[in-house]
Amino acid sequence: MASARDIWAIVPAAGAGTRMQASVPKQYLPLLGRPVIAHTLERLCRYPGLRGIVVGIAPGDVHWRDVTVPGGEKIVGVYDGGASRAQTVMNGLAALAAHAHADDWVMVHDAVRPCVRQEDLDRLVEAALACTDGALLGAPVADTVKRADADGRVRQTVPRAGLWRALTPQMFPLDRLRQALAHALQQGGDVTDESAAMEAIGARPRLVEGRSDNIKITRPADLALAELFLRQQEAGTC
Repeated sequence: MASARDIWAIVPAAGAGTRMQASVPKQYLPLLGRPVIAHTLERLCRYPGLRGIVVGIAPGDVHWRDVTVPGGEKIVGVYDGGASRAQTVMNGLAALAAHAHADDWVMVHDAVRPCVRQEDLDRLVEAALACTDGALLGAPVADTVKRADADGRVRQTVPRAGLWRALTPQMFPLDRLRQALAHALQQGGDVTDESAAMEAIGARPRLVEGRSDNIKITRPADLALAELFLRQQEAGTC
């Protein structure tokens, strides 16, 4: 097992969220009377295993100033995000430089996953610290998967054995993640999550099955579903 150094979190929140068709970025939409990102950050701030959190927002963001987070003293920095997720996370690693060591660990969590549970974080941390390549939450694919052609017609049914949907948080050794993202940005590829960057330099992160209620809010209907899940979690009914 890897020696346990401090664990930090990066929350990239610089996206515009155009699929929500809303007047404000999706991370600031109201959820149970508070911005989505406030719920997400509160979950992370409550987690005792985290040393600190940095949040990446869009340059000129006027919405962040209205966000209040219970336990927010764990938020040690807010920084300008980049044009891509990879650049925003890379900027977050730079923001952590004043606080973290190269052999610390970092978890990256979507700003719009407000329902993540502490038990999922526990299992992620345990798996990551036991694997030098890190770990990520995921969910085995349960539906039949189709590959479409350019006209939207079915081209192929894809065997789902061994297929997972990647969730967050994803957790990696800090300096190795920095190297992986630097490589990805240099190559100019489309890196949609941190695991993909790690895989590109030869890492094989461990998949940790996460709860199905750890949803990512991307479309209007997801807000109602997140509200239902949060209410159920608070009531202890799921």
